[in-house]
Amino acid sequence: MSEIANPDDARELLSELRRSIDNLDAILVHTLAERFKCTQEVGRLKAAFDLPAADPTREAEQVARLRRLAHDAGLDPEFAEKVLAFIIQEVIRHHERIRS
Repeated sequence: MSEIANPDDARELLSELRRSIDNLDAILVHTLAERFKCTQEVGRLKAAFDLPAADPTREAEQVARLRRLAHDAGLDPEFAEKVLAFIIQEVIRHHERIRS
């Protein structure tokens, strides 16, 4: 962290950090939107060929892969797994909606 000499420096650094966080949040939202565009196409393919909405083998592989990525990036693998589980749950819900 930069040398903080006074409250004004702290406020300036805080503003810079918050701008970075805001930018990263925007990246997350846009990345998720792109991901869901891909998974919706997957859902349409599954529906067209009567394939199941969920793929437990693929999900397990993705969880293991994401846990490794999280570990390598210094992120708590359990946290990353919870985020992925939520995303997968939403994807399956979308696939079921597409099918019906």
